[in-house]
Amino acid sequence: MNSDKVRVGVIGVGHLGEYHVQKYLNIPAVELVGVVDTDPDRANEIEKRYGVKVYGTYQDILNKVDAVSLSVPTEIHFDLARDILARDIHVLIEKPITYKLDDANSLVNLAEKNKLVFQVGLVERFNPAVVKMESLLNRPTFIEFHRMNQFTSRGIDVDVVLDLMIHDLDIILHVIPSEVKEVHAVGMSVITDKTDVANARMIFENGTVANLTASRVSNKTLRKIRVFQPDAYLSVNFVKREISVIRLDIDVTASDDFPQINANKMEFPDSDPLADEISSFVNSVINGTKPVVTGEDGLRALKYALGIIDQIERGCKNFQVIC
Repeated sequence: MNSDKVRVGVIGVGHLGEYHVQKYLNIPAVELVGVVDTDPDRANEIEKRYGVKVYGTYQDILNKVDAVSLSVPTEIHFDLARDILARDIHVLIEKPITYKLDDANSLVNLAEKNKLVFQVGLVERFNPAVVKMESLLNRPTFIEFHRMNQFTSRGIDVDVVLDLMIHDLDIILHVIPSEVKEVHAVGMSVITDKTDVANARMIFENGTVANLTASRVSNKTLRKIRVFQPDAYLSVNFVKREISVIRLDIDVTASDDFPQINANKMEFPDSDPLADEISSFVNSVINGTKPVVTGEDGLRALKYALGIIDQIERGCKNFQVIC
């Protein structure tokens, strides 16, 4: 890099891209060179709000940056990321990495060939409650994920598996040190022409079973993990960023001679997972280190997401009593 700061651009400043702008502006080691968006009104709005320079096309910014955040519709991830990586620029790409496995694999290989940081924006990996949960795992038998959102028109370019469940797929594939043996999935359309509610059951070679449910037509937001393992029950609340740990205290018995149950709650109210994700990306660029969520991680999550989608498409997808 040619200066003391990492020169960064944000390509795509919609709902999520704007948050990227905010986080980069708070990192002393970063010079936010500018932003790009295909909507001129939106780009001008961001320019006025944050005092950043606007460029007409993403090509206009590439010779001025060391790294970019790519927060554009998934359908153009591959073409843009391939062009950017080919110009030796580090990339933080929002999830899902692409629509197609071959395209994702091509990007991973290109980044490796050019020795570039290629990080996938699976932000829940930076949730401190999830990080703490990972440190407490001990041969879990059953893990249950629930990720429910109220309906919004944002993100419906993909179905609920690629929109929401992919976060939980990434987590489970990361924390369970075993290959997947079986996957069983069901889902249905409710509002859009894509799958809006999905459930997947994953059985690992080591015996761990994971049940993942995602919905974007819920009447409330719910994002939780429940872990059942020999020494404890763990409950993670993504939204509140807290984890409860329930254990048996074999040294203390109640009046009925059963072991006492102890509960401990840990809260992380002041944390900011997206800020941590972006800081981690910048640090990887500066130090030339492997990112926390690699392109390979994004590729693996995509592989199982597409497999789940395929099962759903071949099964009962429409909301009917009998399919």
